[in-house]
Amino acid sequence: MAAHNELGKWGEALAAEYVEKQGYEILERDWKSGHHDLDIIAKDEDTLVIIEVKTRRNRLFSDPEEAIDYKKRLSLQSAINHYVKSHRINAPVRFDVISIVGTVSSTPDIDHIKNVTLI
Repeated sequence: MAAHNELGKWGEALAAEYVEKQGYEILERDWKSGHHDLDIIAKDEDTLVIIEVKTRRNRLFSDPEEAIDYKKRLSLQSAINHYVKSHRINAPVRFDVISIVGTVSSTPDIDHIKNVTLI
C-alpha cells in the first residue's frame, strides 16, 4: 500500500476513535456503493453525521480541509443523498470534517469542524 494510503487509513482510524470518545456511535466506516464513498457514518444523539476525514503530514501546502474542493463537495452531496435514500434515513443529517495533521510517530493535531455546508 502506498504511504499516502497508509496515512489516510491511519487518519480515518484516529478520527473514528476521536468521535467515539465524544460519544458518537459509529455506524459504518469507509462506506462504498458504486462510485459513492463516505469515510465515517455516525450517530450523534438523534442526528446522522457524515464525516469526511482529511489527513496530512504537515501544513506546508495547505490545511487538510482545503482539499475538499467544489468537485469533491458535489461528490459528497451525491454520496450522502444516496446513503440517506438507500437506508431510508428519516433523521436530521449533518456533515462534518475532521482534519488531522501529523504522523504515527508524532502527536497529531485533530480539528473537528461541525455542520459544514457542502454546496
